[in-house]
Amino acid sequence: MPEKTTDKAILPELLAPAGNLDKLRTAIHYGADAVYLGGSDYSLRAHAVMGRDALNEALRYAHDHGVKAYITVNIMAHNDNLGPLPEYLEFLREVGADGLIIADPGIINIARETVPELPIHLSTQANVTNRASALFWQNQGVERLNLARELSLKEIQEIRKAVSLKLEIFVHGALCISYSGRCSLSLYMTGRDANLGNCAHPCRYKYQLEEEKRPGEFFPVEEDRHGTYIFNSKDLCLLNKIPQLISCGADSLKLEGRMKSVYYVGAVVRLYRAALDYIGNELAKRGTSCLEDLTLPSKFLEELPKIGSRGYTENFFQGPPGPEEMIYEGVKVKQTHAPIGIVRVIEHNQPIVEIRNPLFPGEIIEFLAKDFTDHAFKVEQIISQKGEVLEKANPGNIVTLQTEANISCWEELGLLRKKEMNSE
Repeated sequence: MPEKTTDKAILPELLAPAGNLDKLRTAIHYGADAVYLGGSDYSLRAHAVMGRDALNEALRYAHDHGVKAYITVNIMAHNDNLGPLPEYLEFLREVGADGLIIADPGIINIARETVPELPIHLSTQANVTNRASALFWQNQGVERLNLARELSLKEIQEIRKAVSLKLEIFVHGALCISYSGRCSLSLYMTGRDANLGNCAHPCRYKYQLEEEKRPGEFFPVEEDRHGTYIFNSKDLCLLNKIPQLISCGADSLKLEGRMKSVYYVGAVVRLYRAALDYIGNELAKRGTSCLEDLTLPSKFLEELPKIGSRGYTENFFQGPPGPEEMIYEGVKVKQTHAPIGIVRVIEHNQPIVEIRNPLFPGEIIEFLAKDFTDHAFKVEQIISQKGEVLEKANPGNIVTLQTEANISCWEELGLLRKKEMNSE
C-alpha cells in the first residue's frame, strides 16, 4: 500500500464501533479517527457497554492515540430514566467525552442544561429523513446529524445543501427492518425493549406459517423446507460509494458493529481505512474532479467475503430496496475466512497470541497488517505459556507461534485469520 500523501483533513472521519475496550483498541490500531461507545446506562446496546472505570480508561486510551470518543446516550427514555441523567452527563464531561450521541429530545434538553459545552450528535434513532427535519435539529443546537439509513444519495445531497452542521452517514453493518432501528418487535415477542437497548434481534429469527385450523402444522412462507428468514436484511455496504459520499459533503462515515467480534471490527475498520487512504492519494494527485469517476481497485471488494456478513446491499442509496436485498436462506452467508487470534505481545520477534478459534501446527494462517497487506505463513509449533509444545490451541489459550520463516511484520493488536477448508 503506497504511503498516503494527502491531508487527512479533506477526508471524512472514519467512525468505528467500540463495544468494549478490546474492540476500541483494535479499531484504533487499524486506523479509526473516532470511536463510539456506551456506558452501562442510556445506551442502545445493553450487551456492549462499559462501566464507569472502563469508560474512563477507554477515553484516556483514545485521546492518548489522537482519536475522538463519542458516548451513546441514545435510549428513548421514560420518566424513570431521567432522574439519574444529569449526574451521568456530568461524569461524561469529567472523563472527556468528545460528543454525546442522543436521540430523545428530552435528553437533549437536559444535556444542554447540564453539560452545554459537550457537542450533541443526533442519533440515527431520531430518524432524520428530510431537509426540514435536519434544519429543525440544526436550530436546536445539534452539531452533527447521523442521518437515517433509509436515504438515497439524492436525499443526502439535498439535506447537505439545506444545513451547515456536520453529516454522519452509516456505510457498513447490520440493518433493521424498521425506520432507523426504532422497532417494537423485540418488546412484543420477548419483553426486551430494543428502544431501551435490550433488543433480542427477532428480525433474525427463522419463521414459518401456521394456519389456525391446522395447529402444529407449519408451512414455509417461501417454498423452502427450512422455513424463511422474512425480516432478515442483508448488511449495508457502501464501500463503492465512498467517492460519491465525499463529493456530496459527508463529514463522517460510520461503521455499525458494537455487538460484533473483535475480528469483525478490526477487519472492517482496516478495509475502510485503506479505501479512504487510497481515495486520499487519488485526490492529492488528481484533485476533487476525480471523485466523479473514481472506482476502488478490486482488492478492496475481494476483502468483503473474508469478513462475516449477511451478504451486502446498498440499501436505499440508489432508491428503495426490493426483495433481493433480503437474505431468506439463513442468518448469514458463509465467509471464506475464520478469525484465529490477536497478537498480544511480541517477544524475540515471535507473536504471543490470544486464540479465538482452534489452531493446529502445520496450518497456513494470515497476519492482517495495518497497511492492508496480508502476510501468510505456516505455523510450525504452538508453545503454551508453560513452554509446552501443543498439538492444538483452543479458544482462550495464550500461545507463542513459531513460524517457518523469520517474519518482521508483527504488530501488537494485529489480527490473525485462516482460510476455511471448504470455502472454495
